[in-house]
Amino acid sequence: MGKNIHVTKRPDGNWQAIREGNTRASYVTKTQEQARLKARDMAIKNQSEVLVHGVNGKIRARDSYGHDPFPPKG
Repeated sequence: MGKNIHVTKRPDGNWQAIREGNTRASYVTKTQEQARLKARDMAIKNQSEVLVHGVNGKIRARDSYGHDPFPPKG
């Protein structure tokens, strides 16, 4: 399983998709949705998780694209 990918707001007002532990963003976009879609593509390729942060920095959504340690029951 690959490193988690975070979607966060940058100080310049843009949004970024950045792998956990990295200092440089993989993608920088104008909107959170664009960054989320780029992060999703990266997560599918690397079988990892996307964590979407709100403007306040708190995680507001997470999606798993690989081995899910807590799969839905059903």
